[in-house]
Amino acid sequence: MEEYKRIKKIIIISPHFPPSNLTAVHRARFFAQHLPSFGWEPTIVTVHEDYYEEALDNNLAKLVPNWLRVEKVKGIKVTKPRLIGDIGLRSFLSLYRRAKKIIKEENIDFVYITIPSFYGALWGRWLHESTGVAYGIDYIDPWVHEFPGSNKIFSRHWWATKVSGFLEPIAVKKAALITGVAESYFEGVQQRNARLKEKAIFCAIPFGSEKRDHKKVKEFDLQPYLFKPNAAKLQMVYAGAMLPKAYSLLEKIFISFQNNPEVFENVEIHFIGTGKNPTDPNGFTIKPYAEKYSLWKKNIFEYPVRIPYLDVLVHLNAANAVFILGSTEPHYTPSKVYQAVLSGKPILAVLHTMSTAVEVLTNSGAGYVVDFANEDECELKMQYFEKEYMQFLEFYQQYNPANINMLAFEKYSAYNITDTLAQALNKITES
Repeated sequence: MEEYKRIKKIIIISPHFPPSNLTAVHRARFFAQHLPSFGWEPTIVTVHEDYYEEALDNNLAKLVPNWLRVEKVKGIKVTKPRLIGDIGLRSFLSLYRRAKKIIKEENIDFVYITIPSFYGALWGRWLHESTGVAYGIDYIDPWVHEFPGSNKIFSRHWWATKVSGFLEPIAVKKAALITGVAESYFEGVQQRNARLKEKAIFCAIPFGSEKRDHKKVKEFDLQPYLFKPNAAKLQMVYAGAMLPKAYSLLEKIFISFQNNPEVFENVEIHFIGTGKNPTDPNGFTIKPYAEKYSLWKKNIFEYPVRIPYLDVLVHLNAANAVFILGSTEPHYTPSKVYQAVLSGKPILAVLHTMSTAVEVLTNSGAGYVVDFANEDECELKMQYFEKEYMQFLEFYQQYNPANINMLAFEKYSAYNITDTLAQALNKITES
């Protein structure tokens, strides 16, 4: 007689969840959608959308399966002046109490916490101490991190670095699982908490992508509205926030544009959602650089407000190509790479050699990568960016989406990244 296997239960604590339009919500959504295929029944514990600061995306909410159980809690609304912005702090006790109640009543096997909000990492330790449940933390971004300005004593970033360095060891001490979108996202955790390597499983799980999301764009009949397709131009889209250390790369690229107008004459780059504040239509970050080098509304356009996720996919589809600008930091792996590949458009990417996105693009054949291993190499390639662009043009002219190696890309699918998570969870709960 075949042995009966009980469906295991997992709580995923994700303070933001659809209809929130933040990038991090997709991580929890991808996992929850596919975990039942691997014998795990997920429950999402999140904050009610009434307490979100960002604009809501109701189409994104339609991507959440009807069968998925989503528990929503209250929080503290943002005040004016804005004293506490972090959603994890504003809902800290509410999320903890709801998760604890479910654990005590429903025989939960594991609690998995996606960060940021970084303060939320403490829920795992607290729940473990009060209920005995095993927990894991998923690093969508590194927690203990040197920001520009962290060396300025008593500045906001100085305090952030000090507080994170104090809280992280407390949060991870009893963790059974530490994951991140790349190994570099949790390498620092291992170095700072040497004994944890003996007790916890560490696992790199790429951000991933969901093919079905792209099909929904056609189902909802969404149309581009930020720019009109122009056959006389090579229109590229950059969608998503800019990292602080990306601006030095951007400025060098703009200098190349200015010095080589004949090379870039027909190029347009449309920057979407790059504003200082996700909801401020005047929070330009790219425009000042574009104006400095006389490129504004000639080659460079910016729409600062973060637009809905599916609207981003629509504009990727409307463009001729996708532009991805990484960071001088080796660990940075932009999640936008995955949706760019699934758009079927050729990709021009500027990335640190150590970024796992380089492997994604190279193995799939979906893009031309300008990569650099150090500052000197970066300086040289950016100084002559027009040569790199000419190489991309050759790639662009020969590009055929049918030739993308989707088998190489398949390991980054939402289904397969969830398989990786489930294997780690099984190893923990069966040991």
